[in-house]
Amino acid sequence: AKRGIPYIRLNKQSLVQLGYGVNQKRIRATIASTTSNIAVDIACDKEETKNLLEAAEIPVPKGTVVRTEEGLKEAVAKFGYPLVIKPIDGNHGKGNTTNITTWEQALKALEAAKLYGRSVIVEKYITGFDFRVLVVNYKFICAALRTPASVIGDGVSNIQSLIETTNKDPRRGYGHEKVLTQITIDNFTQKMLDEKGYTLETVPSKGELVLLKPTANLSTGGTSTDVTDEVHPANIFMCERIARIIGLDICGIDIMAADLRTPVNENGGAILEVNAAPGFRMHIEPSEGIARNAAEPVVDMLFPKGSAGRVPIIAITGTNGKTTTTRLTAHIAKNSGKKVGYTTSDGVYIQNQLMMKGDCTGPISSSFVLKDPTVDFAVLECARGGILKSGLAFQHCDVAIVTNVAADHMGLGGINTLEQMAKVKAVLPETVFPHGYAILNADDDLVYKMREGLDCNVALFSMDENNPRIKRHCSKGGLAAVFENGYVSIMKGTWKIRVMPVKDIPLTYEGKAIHNVQNCLPAVLATYLFRDISIEDIRSALSTFIPSSTQTPGRLNFFHFKNYSMLADFAHNPHGLKLLCDFISKLDYTSKIGVISGTGDRRDEDIRELGEISARYFDEIIIRCDKNLRGRTADEIIHLLKEGIENVNPDLPTRVIANENEALEHIYANPRPGALY
Repeated sequence: AKRGIPYIRLNKQSLVQLGYGVNQKRIRATIASTTSNIAVDIACDKEETKNLLEAAEIPVPKGTVVRTEEGLKEAVAKFGYPLVIKPIDGNHGKGNTTNITTWEQALKALEAAKLYGRSVIVEKYITGFDFRVLVVNYKFICAALRTPASVIGDGVSNIQSLIETTNKDPRRGYGHEKVLTQITIDNFTQKMLDEKGYTLETVPSKGELVLLKPTANLSTGGTSTDVTDEVHPANIFMCERIARIIGLDICGIDIMAADLRTPVNENGGAILEVNAAPGFRMHIEPSEGIARNAAEPVVDMLFPKGSAGRVPIIAITGTNGKTTTTRLTAHIAKNSGKKVGYTTSDGVYIQNQLMMKGDCTGPISSSFVLKDPTVDFAVLECARGGILKSGLAFQHCDVAIVTNVAADHMGLGGINTLEQMAKVKAVLPETVFPHGYAILNADDDLVYKMREGLDCNVALFSMDENNPRIKRHCSKGGLAAVFENGYVSIMKGTWKIRVMPVKDIPLTYEGKAIHNVQNCLPAVLATYLFRDISIEDIRSALSTFIPSSTQTPGRLNFFHFKNYSMLADFAHNPHGLKLLCDFISKLDYTSKIGVISGTGDRRDEDIRELGEISARYFDEIIIRCDKNLRGRTADEIIHLLKEGIENVNPDLPTRVIANENEALEHIYANPRPGALY
């Protein structure tokens, strides 16, 4: 959090993604995506680790690997007692037996170790204290003295009661859920008590230390004391060298020695193990001593200072124009060489390849893009529904665009007024980094008002360069995009860049599609903000973004037949339909026949208004119904649309063909020459 690096949990366990897109890193427990697989393999093979260290003149206990009782006899004869027996690839002290002094103990230890693997290490037992040294990115970080699980007698309570009292410590929990682990009574505990002639009912004398486990692992109930400031420089050098020898960038080194204040190779100590995925609890919250931030150097290794692991995020919301603006913005970024991931109401795209189909404007879809390791630029359409239900997939974005706020989805999710809807849309500009930009529609009062109280830069766009809001904004050095004298232009202070004549932008149909001129403005402005996207990149992209079923599916898609044409568009609310009809009114066709529908979960007045707008612009109307009626019957929707039509023109020819496919078949079978459907 301190570094501002975003994270995404990738499963229910400990696999976490840090950062976004191409800049992401992954970490599971304390193994990172940078950690060498071969180094982990070496560390997990205690014999191989020992051989490498011994060859490098690192002090290690003398020992060998055995598989059989016969091999154990030979090892005992060679090294003598006391011994340690442990699995060759064990962890957390599982299967380890220490301070073995008899043949009977050795046999039992062999059996215990073989529960975890066929091969077993037999080595000389080194006396001293158990230390753990943490090395990250091949640099010494901290060290801890580990003490096995134990209780201290009070002269009154038996061992069972002392364990129960110790486990009441709020710092202790099950497994790794807390900084310390509860002490369990197992075979190792019973064995250690047996060796002292104790049982769980024994009452130790006051002040007597009773060890309950043979190893000092925190996972078996042990405790730790920080000794970082006591480590001799020679031991620091040795530990950093060990990490290099194994090749392990996050490395836990177990040392048995009298202390770490003197060189281990001089005080009779030895390196017992080198651990991949070392635990951090003993360092972060030691039972005694100074707490060390063991995680920070890992983060610094994965993300050197100055890097937050992010990719640029442009987030887009509004009532209408979101998808077209998103697609155009993504196209401009792609044209400049970016590997773009973007979400829209018709799917999720990674480098223009459709990955998920359907309405993908919620946080799950955004997260899909941010998790993709090929993406270096994200353009995310964020609709009302996703924001209300689940919020956003990101805490911060670089640029937020709000296209407009109009009546749609009213009465749903507790949103009953335009002002309430504006509050939902305003969530996006509120997430912009302080150095980023909120790009707001200066022609829309509710959107323009969103600039108040923002902690980021504000840029405006308008269809009128003489809009007083634009003039005031630019006079203060503000940035804006405007439609002026037939051009899409960028303005700042007193200067102006004419990006491109609208007539040369295919998306605008020579300027007739005014709503698409408006959609160009924030897309151009947003991409202009990135230094590695040039004006030439923007111009080239504007000229190659063709309204079609490929680049703008469901948005102004023309299909021309022998003697008539069809236009498919997603306009589904009064504001959007009015913009579409304004465009259609500028087209030269002998007749214009609207094939319309209403969305069942909208208010009566919204569906009725669709009929009214249609009646003002079309020469004839065909009413059809969506497959998903969203809570209404087909008859209800048809009735409301008819009411709206009759309010404007009771005599307008109107036909009902409820089934969409049948409506299309009717047109194909009865085309009107020169007509637009």
